[in-house]
Amino acid sequence: MTDVDFGRVIYLVLMLAAVGSWVFVQNRQRLGKTIQQLAIWAFIFLGVIAGYGLWDDIRRTVLSQQSVIRNSGQIAVPRSADGHYYLTLNINSVPVTFLVDTGATDVVLNAKDARRAGIDPDALAYLGRANTANGEVRTASVWLDSISLGPITDTNIRAWVNQGELDQSLLGMSYLQRWSSIEIRNGSLVLTR
Repeated sequence: MTDVDFGRVIYLVLMLAAVGSWVFVQNRQRLGKTIQQLAIWAFIFLGVIAGYGLWDDIRRTVLSQQSVIRNSGQIAVPRSADGHYYLTLNINSVPVTFLVDTGATDVVLNAKDARRAGIDPDALAYLGRANTANGEVRTASVWLDSISLGPITDTNIRAWVNQGELDQSLLGMSYLQRWSSIEIRNGSLVLTR
């Protein structure tokens, strides 16, 4: 700690002692009530900190998720807070969250999601190349036994495993074209089979 930091700490301690002394002297007749009020403010402060720390979990719980409308064969996906659309599909019976990317040609799995779906990324031959916003990456072709979205299941789907850094698996046009209609309506992506 530098001399300047040490001086600031001493100043803050002295200010806290002065304010604390004043509060104590002013409220010495009602000390129990003062302690109760300080405790209430401390709990409010802790509640605000907890709410801020848990905001992402709260938002995921409160905001609407993808919904399946069985009678019409539609899937409605609300726009995420970041402006993108995310779909959770079952790949080989394992739930995987995809970023819907109409600019991607194919279904692209990152290494983590491929491993979860039963594909060993270390055993693949990365013979393909893909141009991305981050430059060229190597890819490996794989066949997925099944992709399910709600009640709709497709089998023997070709996908690619990305060897580069990819935070989120991508759901590209090779899968999206299997749907008869894709539209954005009232802040939701609506897929119709």
